Amino acid sequence: MQPPAGMSDAAAAALGFEITSRDAASRARTGRLSTPHGTIETPAFIFCGTKGAMKGLTTERMHAARADIILANTYHLMIQPGADRVAALGGLHRMMRWDGPMLTDSGGFQIFSMGHGGVADEIKGRMNQARDKTLISITEEGATFRSYRGGERLFLSPEVSIDIQRKLGADLIVQFDECTPFNVERDYTARSMALSHRWGDRSIAEYQRGEGLSAQGLPQALYGIVQGGVYDDLRLESAQYTADRPFFGTAIGGSLGGSKEQMYEVVGYAMPHVAPDRPVHLLGIGGFVDIFAGVRLGIDTFDCVHPTRVARHGWALKKGARGERVNLRNARFRDETGPIDDTCGCATCTHYAAGYLSHLVKADELLGLMLLAEHNVFTMTRLMAEIREAIGTGTLDAAEQAWVVADDA
Repeated sequence: MQPPAGMSDAAAAALGFEITSRDAASRARTGRLSTPHGTIETPAFIFCGTKGAMKGLTTERMHAARADIILANTYHLMIQPGADRVAALGGLHRMMRWDGPMLTDSGGFQIFSMGHGGVADEIKGRMNQARDKTLISITEEGATFRSYRGGERLFLSPEVSIDIQRKLGADLIVQFDECTPFNVERDYTARSMALSHRWGDRSIAEYQRGEGLSAQGLPQALYGIVQGGVYDDLRLESAQYTADRPFFGTAIGGSLGGSKEQMYEVVGYAMPHVAPDRPVHLLGIGGFVDIFAGVRLGIDTFDCVHPTRVARHGWALKKGARGERVNLRNARFRDETGPIDDTCGCATCTHYAAGYLSHLVKADELLGLMLLAEHNVFTMTRLMAEIREAIGTGTLDAAEQAWVVADDA
């Protein structure tokens, strides 16, 4: 995208995306995504430090696990500790002691998904009403909602979201949008998409008003979001909207359907129509099989809480494992003297036996969570590195066969 008026050439030069190779059999590609805090080799996985912290890992251990980029959440950080306080602490990078690239989302996903009674279930087609609804109203101006901490009324608009992300100081930021749940009519989805497009234009205007710079004085790259639910014509329209606007990158968001097959189909609706020279991010997706499918569709980056979340429940991600993971609570690991994965080079597998990890998990020791979290982060970075190599050598099918075990195998 063209830099906003007033951004220096030196600042603009810190942002960029270069495609370095393409797969002959699909839309898969490798690239380099440049930010003020470093360059990311893509396809890449973005790890979720939702509230300004990784679950069970210091930033030093994230580096040790070869993580390149992490994200934090606008919605949660505006509630606690507040964007002004983060800015006073030097922005997310300084506050978290993370010197690599960062992304922040707009807050829209959390507002609307929690407004429908669950953080992710309604958006992704799962019906779960366990959480109290917090959304009060959606208007042209923005969204009014209650804080899940103190219950006070809060307001988020495109302008407020961009301003918060400016204060947080991430390298990659996202327009404000409305996320529709799976089970809504097409007319509602179309109206919501149009609202997100108007909000996207306001996000661009606010971004340009701030000259594309964070509160810390560093350039930020703005992503537009493709909405449209499960409808092919709406996805096409929304993809064309983002391509026609001066966004740096494209994110695929909103409801992606009620099954994996439908998710791949919905993402496929948009991908032929997004700006071909911009990085493309798929929001909230992180399974091995989903990443291979997304990469083949042309996705450059992914994010998901999955690696650290499953670690908290005693699961270790593993190359070639049925279901992509193993449960350390299972009796078969009780006396295991070898590592979780003898092909893994992470610190956990290098130094600790699976039997010890099984004991830690069953004893509810925090060390078990930490060691599994580091292994899972390393496994995801290993997966992405092997995918990048496979794209360059034309061996993506073989890489997938090594990582993913079919359910009926």
